[in-house]
Amino acid sequence: MKYPYVTFPDDTEITFSDVCEDGSVLVYIETPVENGFIDATCSLPSYTWTGIHGYSEIEMKRWDKFLHENAHLILEMAAAGAF
Repeated sequence: MKYPYVTFPDDTEITFSDVCEDGSVLVYIETPVENGFIDATCSLPSYTWTGIHGYSEIEMKRWDKFLHENAHLILEMAAAGAF
């Protein structure tokens, strides 16, 4: 299941998964663009990025920083069953 974390003014959405069997939590970032979406997925707590589609290197550095600043909250909410 996916749970909402935040939606930004440009409609970028950050969502996260339940805690997986290995203890990780998947964080999904999606930004709508003219012909669909650009997106990326990060596994916490390892900060392993996969499936990066459309984000620039600069944008990915910004998202990585954002997750490092918010991971403790996301992990806590996932462990509690989100909301």
